[in-house]
Amino acid sequence: MRRAVCPGSFDPIHNGHLEVIARAASLFDEVIVAVSTNYAKKYRFGLEERLDMARETLASLRGIVVEPVGQGLLADYCRQRGASAIVKGLRSSSDFDYELPMATMNRQLTGVETVFIPAEGHYLHLSSTLIKEVFTLGGDVSEFVPKSVLKRLRSGEPGPGHPA
Repeated sequence: MRRAVCPGSFDPIHNGHLEVIARAASLFDEVIVAVSTNYAKKYRFGLEERLDMARETLASLRGIVVEPVGQGLLADYCRQRGASAIVKGLRSSSDFDYELPMATMNRQLTGVETVFIPAEGHYLHLSSTLIKEVFTLGGDVSEFVPKSVLKRLRSGEPGPGHPA
């Protein structure tokens, strides 16, 4: 079985993420959408809510598993899960410059390869940070996020694990 890991904080998951994950699902037998938590970051949605949004959104895709990464190195997580590849979406050359050293380190640590999937042109501008900012300032983000995310954004309440 060809298994890949598509890691990210997904705060929130957006249509650019979905497009990359769907394309990865066509290349691998199984794609683990590995939701991470960086405790130095401030999240709008708690881990459980980010997992729920990803599961709801990706339920119709074949071969997708959504789970938390937990603590430790991504390369070790991939080895434990039997994944031969990490899938990363790229929006620009700055994404590539940021991701390349990590890809090289992951390969040297455990032999896991990184597969870069360039984002479709109409998603190049999307980031979770920009979506949250636009929404907070009153902009319409409905064409950029799945319905489960839009519902939670509109509820106006922070998710579990997020301070009010």
